[in-house]
Amino acid sequence: MKIAALVSRILIGLAFTVAGAFGWVLTFASGPPPMPGLAGEFQRIIFESHFVLFIDSIQLVTGIALLLNRYVPLALVVSAALLYNILAFHITMFPAGIVPGLILTVCWVVLASSMRERMAPLLGG
Repeated sequence: MKIAALVSRILIGLAFTVAGAFGWVLTFASGPPPMPGLAGEFQRIIFESHFVLFIDSIQLVTGIALLLNRYVPLALVVSAALLYNILAFHITMFPAGIVPGLILTVCWVVLASSMRERMAPLLGG
């Protein structure tokens, strides 16, 4: 279980660090990637309002914290909110891109279950 938790922490950390940094680059370089329908409209608004910078900053800081193995319980709480929003976006607007979010959610469950004692106060235990 320790190896699975370590791999999960590193995968989530890498994914969020890369996504956060890449979002900053996209915002100022080329804008949002083209997407069909409501997903494209949503992406356009998020990028034009620069709200994406807030989201990407949180992803970047969370990813770095997980990679450095610092503040992991806090990073797990924040990443849960990020993963919820990722899944909500893909379920409602762009189902074709849901696989990475599902993989990261499984990794999150593995990591959170390995830290049950540290997460218990948040869950009322």
